[in-house]
Amino acid sequence: MECFDRAEFLSREELATVQLARLRNVVSQAMRSPFYGARLREAGVSPDSLRSLDDLRRIPCTTKDDLRSQYPDGLNTLPVSEMVRMHASSGTTGSPTVIHYTQNDINLWADLMARSMHMVGVRREDVFQNITGYGLFTGGLGLHYGAERLGCLTIPAGPGNTARQLKFMRDFRTTVAHIIPSYALYFGAALRDSGQDPKDLALRIALIGAEPHTEETRGRIEELLDVKAYNSYGLSEMNGPGVAFECLQQAGMHIWEDAYIAEIVDPETLEPVAEGEVGELVMTTLCRQGMPILRYRTKDLTRFIPGPCACGRVHRRMDRILGRADDMLIIKGVNIYPMQIEQVLMGFPEVGENYQIEMEQENFIDQIRVKVELKEEFFVEDMRVLRDLQKRITGKLRDEVLITPRIDLVQHNSLPKAEGKAQRVVDNRPKG
Repeated sequence: MECFDRAEFLSREELATVQLARLRNVVSQAMRSPFYGARLREAGVSPDSLRSLDDLRRIPCTTKDDLRSQYPDGLNTLPVSEMVRMHASSGTTGSPTVIHYTQNDINLWADLMARSMHMVGVRREDVFQNITGYGLFTGGLGLHYGAERLGCLTIPAGPGNTARQLKFMRDFRTTVAHIIPSYALYFGAALRDSGQDPKDLALRIALIGAEPHTEETRGRIEELLDVKAYNSYGLSEMNGPGVAFECLQQAGMHIWEDAYIAEIVDPETLEPVAEGEVGELVMTTLCRQGMPILRYRTKDLTRFIPGPCACGRVHRRMDRILGRADDMLIIKGVNIYPMQIEQVLMGFPEVGENYQIEMEQENFIDQIRVKVELKEEFFVEDMRVLRDLQKRITGKLRDEVLITPRIDLVQHNSLPKAEGKAQRVVDNRPKG
């Protein structure tokens, strides 16, 4: 099987050896920062004390609040003169989380991105159109560098402007696109509504990520754009995209374990969960020099997928992100994740590509309302048909989330569209 570098097909034993050696190195590097120096000494952790990978759990977890407390450069282990770039989170309140990179960090990140893209069939002959944001957001530049590392003609189109995106795709015969799921749905629907056939495009691969999404959403993207869509995972604290990527099997994302150590823990106790159970993903960088991060609590909920992958790689697979530990909705004492709602909605052929979940309060009781766009051909004047659909959606959601939401069926293209990450949840409850 063709691979980008030998590390893709290391054995479990080889990976464990690499991880332990790199963990010792990265702990040594991290101790150069005042933050980790004090924290690791207090925990009695030094490079020499790490005798096995099990000793990783002796290292205290790092949180987003820790990163914010060290703004702007308190976690750097090298002088600013050694840094060549910084990225920052998209947070709008308080100090952002900032990540600094050396040139070597950038090079290794580009290699991981190229490895990921090569794994799903991207080659030098491809034309790559990057339909995501650049700037402080890591997603744009991460895949841009990976595509160039592979030798692809790379179009830094940026987000939005559907007409221009389509023109570039036609004129330059784009074969691979990087696009967030919500915009992929919007783009595909716009293509369909304009009467254009996606088969007329050269596009064959869509790389999707940045937003949690369901298997049903992936299926819709593939149908609308006539492509194979591959899921990816990344976060700025771990460089950005390229932490984990699907292979051709589309059966979970391989975590590049020569560059990261991944744990899945109970969000309350921080104890490891059983294999295959859902928990919070905790990540450690193994190769970053400028600003290593140890046992970072991502707040992302997922699970390790048990068993071997048919592709032959033994890098562990994680499931798609099922939600975030901090985006859980509690309605009438029931825990609900937005992804549960999306999964149900996307199973109805009448439902369009956009929806919105609204939190409301009536007589001091929290309620949930779901506004659902219908495809144009299904928004009919016969109220009996619409009421029947409304009843079926309500029933399916009640079975899934165990409470009865209010369902509003709305016209195609009537809900707000976002060129960036879609805002799926709106809290209309009284403040205070």
